[in-house]
Amino acid sequence: VSALTMGYAAIGFLDDWQIIRRKSNKGISPRMKMGLQILFAVLFCGWLMVTNPIVTTIALPFGWMLPLGGLFWLLACFVLVAESNATNLTDGMDGLAGGTVAIALLGLGAIVAPSHPDLMIFCAALSGGCLGFLVHNRNPATVFMGDTGSLALGGALAAVGLLTNTLFALLILSGLFFLETLSVIAQVSYYKATKDSNGIGKRLFRMSPFHNHLELTGWTETQVVGWFYAIAAILAGLALVIR
Repeated sequence: VSALTMGYAAIGFLDDWQIIRRKSNKGISPRMKMGLQILFAVLFCGWLMVTNPIVTTIALPFGWMLPLGGLFWLLACFVLVAESNATNLTDGMDGLAGGTVAIALLGLGAIVAPSHPDLMIFCAALSGGCLGFLVHNRNPATVFMGDTGSLALGGALAAVGLLTNTLFALLILSGLFFLETLSVIAQVSYYKATKDSNGIGKRLFRMSPFHNHLELTGWTETQVVGWFYAIAAILAGLALVIR
């Protein structure tokens, strides 16, 4: 899990370093970034396949089980890539990603504590690291995590969820990140679907991800971040109740 987290951090660092070196907002190409994310996801899933071959059945609430067989490994790779990109999209306001991920990690740590105390410590330590980071990242921020932090944190959440068979709980804990991702997908899809003869489409939101839409409708950054923290805490509580 630590190796996967550091691997995704390395991808983010490479992207951030290119932005700094070139003094532009363009880092590595999206294709290269996605390719590296998939590569590390495949390597992690290969390790998981060797060490935990029976993990292909997903645990659901109320004791239900969903056997996926070989399809599980496709889902696992998707979860790793999707979760890391979702947290990356959420990192758009001072303190937003750091705080919401800290809450998600703490909730996930509490869920896996009975069966995986080592990973509980990992989640708690990473959550504490996020809280320490917030001292400097809260509004007005003086330090930013960039892709180095956001990709790594998403990868960590997904890796723990896969290894502990808590993907359903992870889905609930990641509800905000899921919403942010859906808002971007919906915005792009709607824009392309409504293009006129001049190649200009309509916007579903004023701006995506969704936190930017809220800001453009008159919300302050601190209001958005505060509400997102509250929702993240509610989702963490819900995941604990139905674990």
